[in-house]
Order: sequence, then structure tokens, then C-alpha cells
Amino acid sequence: MFGAGGGTSSYREAEETDLIVLWGSNARETHPIFFHHLLRGVRNGARLYAVDPRRTSSAEWADVWLGLDVGSDIALANAIGREIIHAGLANMEFINRATDDFEKYRAKVESYTLEYAERETGVPAAAIRELAHAYATADKAMICWTLGITEHHNAVDNVLALIDLSLLTGHVGKWGSGLNPLRGQNNVQGGGDMGALPDRLPGFQYVENDDLRLKCDALWNCVVPAKRGWHLSGMLEAMDRHELTALYVIGENPMQSEADRTLTERRLTGLDFLVVQDIFLTATAEIADVVLPAAASWAESEGTVTNSERRVQRVRKAMDPPGDAREDLWIIYEIARRMGSDWGEASAERTWDEVRSISPVHRGMTYKRLEELGGIQWPCWDESHPGELFLHSRLWEDPVPGLRAPFVAVDHDPPVDRLTEDFPIRLTTGRRLDSYNTGVQSGGFTSPLRRGESLDISPEDAERFSLAEGERVRVVSRRGSVEVPVRVDPSLRPGLTFMTMHFPDDVATNILTIDATDPKSGTAEFKATAIRIEKLGAAVPA
Repeated sequence: MFGAGGGTSSYREAEETDLIVLWGSNARETHPIFFHHLLRGVRNGARLYAVDPRRTSSAEWADVWLGLDVGSDIALANAIGREIIHAGLANMEFINRATDDFEKYRAKVESYTLEYAERETGVPAAAIRELAHAYATADKAMICWTLGITEHHNAVDNVLALIDLSLLTGHVGKWGSGLNPLRGQNNVQGGGDMGALPDRLPGFQYVENDDLRLKCDALWNCVVPAKRGWHLSGMLEAMDRHELTALYVIGENPMQSEADRTLTERRLTGLDFLVVQDIFLTATAEIADVVLPAAASWAESEGTVTNSERRVQRVRKAMDPPGDAREDLWIIYEIARRMGSDWGEASAERTWDEVRSISPVHRGMTYKRLEELGGIQWPCWDESHPGELFLHSRLWEDPVPGLRAPFVAVDHDPPVDRLTEDFPIRLTTGRRLDSYNTGVQSGGFTSPLRRGESLDISPEDAERFSLAEGERVRVVSRRGSVEVPVRVDPSLRPGLTFMTMHFPDDVATNILTIDATDPKSGTAEFKATAIRIEKLGAAVPA
């Protein structure tokens, strides 16, 4: 909707804003550095609204917790939008100057009454109305979200519904107001910035734009394909059709991280050739034809990293990688050389300068300036530019230069894995503070916080199913089953359970999850699995 895939605001703005909506994000456990900034904002007087099916440790800091049913985010967002319009709180000056298609949006949300939203989401109408009025009347307000919004079959539409609210109120393009997708892993933002996307060149430039692509053709002395490629889910589906027969995996463990593990394993083991480049022998590496031992990028490599506020920072090599391990860049250069292309020295700075020559938003970020300034936020147009603290200020100019931001009207679409008598319980998955993803890295050290995998259930469900703390049960979905101990969690509402993917060698949670994917982003619906709980009758350990 804005033309660039990056959060609009700086971390410092979270400390100086008036209102923060934390939507589908347990940032205290999954983005603890950002949460420190958010807490400073709360202590400085900002109101915090948490929208989450669970009353997480982040929600405990909120003024208001809106505990919605899993997968009902659009119903809630559209009801907030309708209430803002009907209360006369829409910023019509901003809408008329900076946006398009407002009337289509107004028509779409008209049926999303507070009463309908309460029935569909489980959130009281009074709480929805309070959030709508608070967000619309705040002088400065931010919406922050993470995988609770994006790990759904309609992930893109969920995000669009939140962006619509910012356009409706003018909470974008100015200090203290913005939209912030908190990146789920280190340098996810940097990966996208560098062109690790199926339809983009470095700097979020469209590969299907002839002028942009031809510029890369000339620099790289090759022909860049004019058609976008597959995203991850598209690649997995292409394996079924035998259109994708070889895979090169760098720093990823899809065998254990992808939804519907049984299906993923069948696809990966059916490849003709699999290469894995990693610092650990992951479950994916164990089935690979070739394993390339890589360096730890945070201590054994030179380069850059980009965080959720678009800040590019230097990474400095502190030590040599052990044994036969090599830096990722060296490995890639060596593969190219042995395939007949000599790219010269595998220099991180020289490679970065090549990126700067292609990507306008990174052009002014020399290594020298990154060192001197402690990092720079893109866009940074030239070597005298300080970098932009926040994005899209052009929307407040009159007339707006370039394209205006369009409203995109979207409809509520419930989770694909429906609840039935056979599968009456909703399972949602996520992370905990002490562990990381599939546990490959965090499992290598101990933590006093770590307690292993469990099926977290509400006290009401524990009583309803006659389950005791620590009792081992079988959890069954339409795709498979796992055995796991029960943990009673008062933060959960009846009918909702929670598990992580941190301990796949003990409990392979992703055997349960569904591979229903968003057609635009390719993201799987990790957050909404239908399950049942079966008692095993085993003695509960002391």
C-alpha cells in the first residue's frame, strides 16, 4: 500500500507516542529489545492496547486487553473502522488529500457493527468502541504487529485491515504515528532489503520492472529473469509437481519449521539434490546430499544487519570460524568460481558497495558512515543524507507527490481448519522468551526459564476434560498426532490451547499444523489448528 516493505517508525517513537496498539504480538517474549522501548512509552504516559487471543505477558502491561478469537482480526479491525466513521472521527482532511478508494472501504465496513464484531470475535462491544475512539482521537498512535497477524491463510488481508485504520485516522507519515511489523528473526528485514524475495531486486525494486531489471543486467553481465519466482510455499508446492527438484538451503531448517511436517518431509526427501549451508547439523541437513559448514554471522563474519526500524548496522568479525567452517559470502563466491564465474575477492564491503550502486534507498550508506553514525535507517539517498527516522511524510504534503495511498477493503474469512465435534479445540502456536525457533541454536545451552514442551490449556478446559498438571495426553489434528504433557495456564480462555515449535525432537508440534497458505505471501496458517485431546491413562509424574 506504500510501496516499501518496512516499518514506518523508529524505536524511539514508541517511547514518545500517546497510544500503542500491540496486535497479535507477545513482544515481551518474542521481541524483548523493542518491548523495552515500548515500556518506556508506557511509563511516559502512553496507553497500551493489546489485541491477542492469549492474555500474554505483554498484555499484562496493557491498559486494555482485547482477547479475540483466533482468526477474527479482520472482523475486529473493520468494526473499529466503522465505529470511527460513524462517530465522525475519521480524518477526512488526510483522507481526501492522501488516499484513494475511501468510499469502497466505507461501504465494506458498514456491515461490521459492534454487535456483529462481538459475536464474531468474542471481544465486548464496549471494548471495541473504546479502542476505536482512543486510537482515532490520539494525537500520536502506533500499531505494531507480528506473526499473530501474518501466520494465517489471509495474512496479507489482515495487514491491509490494520493499514486501513492508519489511513482512516492519519496515523502514518508523521513522528510518533505509524505502522510497525516487528521482524520475527534477526535480519529478516535485511534479507528482504537485499532482494531475498521472489519478486524483488535489492532495495524492494520490482524484478518485473524492465528499467530496474536492465540496470542489474548491465552491472552483473547477465540476464535477470523477467518473471517473479516462487515464494517458499510455492517452492514446496512445485516439489509436488516435480518442477523444483534441487534446493539450496542457507540458515533455515524447513524440515522442522514448516507447517504439516509429514508433508514437508515427503517433499524434501523427494528432491533429486539438497544442499544445506548452516552452523549446525539440523534435521534438514541430516537428509542433505551436501552440507556446507558456515560461520556464525554475528561473531565470525563481516557484514551488515538491518533491524525492524530499518537501521542498517555493521557486523564485525571477532574470531575465525572453527574447523572447516567458512563465511557464507566466501562459500557463495567459491561455488560461483567453481561453476565458471570468478567474482574476485569475497569482500563484504565490496559486496555492500555493489548493493549501494543498485539500491537507491541504501546509496548513502558507506561502511565509514555506518561506523561513524552507529547505523543508518533507510532510505538514505546520498552520502550527506542522515537517513529517514520515519517513512511516508510525503502523504502530509499538499498536493501529495507521487501516488496516493489506497484503502484496500477486505472481508473477514475464518480459519481454514474449522472446529467440529471431532476437533473442538483451537490450537495456536508461538514462541517463548527462553527459546528460539526450532531449538537448534537455543537448545545448545541451558536456561533456568526453560521447561520443555507442553500443551498449555485453560483451567476451565483442564476441569472439563479431567486433566491434571503434568499429565501426558495425545493431541490429534486432521494431519497427525503428538504426545505431550499438559500445563494449566490461566492466561488462556476456554477452548484455546498453545504450543511452541522449540522442541521438535521431543514434540513435533508442526505435525499438527495445517499448510493452508496465504496466496499472496505464501505464509502458512500456523496460528489456527483444530485439535482434540485424548487421555492416555498414564500416571501423572510427581
